[in-house]
Amino acid sequence: MKEVLIATNNLGKKKDFEALFNPLGIEVLTLNDLDMPIEVEETGETFEENAILKAETVAKYFGKTVIADDSGLEIDALDGAPGVYSARYAGNHSTDDENIDKALKALEGVEEEKRTARFRCVLAIAGPDTETTVFSGSCEGVITTERQGENGFGYDPIFYVPMKKRTMAELTAVEKSEVSHRGAALAKLRAALPKMME
Repeated sequence: MKEVLIATNNLGKKKDFEALFNPLGIEVLTLNDLDMPIEVEETGETFEENAILKAETVAKYFGKTVIADDSGLEIDALDGAPGVYSARYAGNHSTDDENIDKALKALEGVEEEKRTARFRCVLAIAGPDTETTVFSGSCEGVITTERQGENGFGYDPIFYVPMKKRTMAELTAVEKSEVSHRGAALAKLRAALPKMME
């Protein structure tokens, strides 16, 4: 079985990657699976910059094909915040619940039609002897006023997907991959991956 290293410690992201790559016979490894942990400081100002930085740094460190993603939530009423700071919106070591609480508080009193938002995902794939390639995807939605659903992670419980009439956290893994920002980016990457890994 071929393997690909995902530059993340996030088990939620690992499940998203596994759902798409395991059927192709590609085993997904994360930094949690390796004995040599590496931290890459996300100093980029865009999702693209951060994804490329992580992929190239980890690929060089391990000498493997690496996929890194940078993704987050852009809320229109908050001028695109939290954006690249999505994972640390409420502070450097904030939890998903703390980040959600801050977003909901910032949107207090904002009418439903103005609570539009999107999840954006940029994937970068890098290897020791290959040129870095970038794929991106997005998912449009609306921020709810309270949490709904137990699935997913991050902001999924407050991100309502009009196409599915449910929040991202109320969708099954398969349903989520059909509409999610990461699913859209991964579909593009998956189509190109076999040739890239030859």
